[in-house]
Amino acid sequence: MVTIERIQTGVRMEKRLVKVLKAIAEYHDMSLGDLLEGIVLHAFEGKAPFGAESLRKIAELKKIYALELNASQAHKLVEANPAKRPVRRSK
Repeated sequence: MVTIERIQTGVRMEKRLVKVLKAIAEYHDMSLGDLLEGIVLHAFEGKAPFGAESLRKIAELKKIYALELNASQAHKLVEANPAKRPVRRSK
């Protein structure tokens, strides 16, 4: 076991993607945070985070939640209704 310190984040993600992530975390009986940590640590080492069985389950969950996004769209996503940010007024 490795002792770490966790922090709370304010990350915004695509709604259906989060639903699939939560469902796969539940399927593996782990928290969403633990799942995301595992995915990121695998990605940092160039390793695939999921095996064949998990990938089959993810494909099933993507159908259930109508998630049609793929990796080629990763940096091309635009929010339909972007959150309004406060206008900075110059003094």
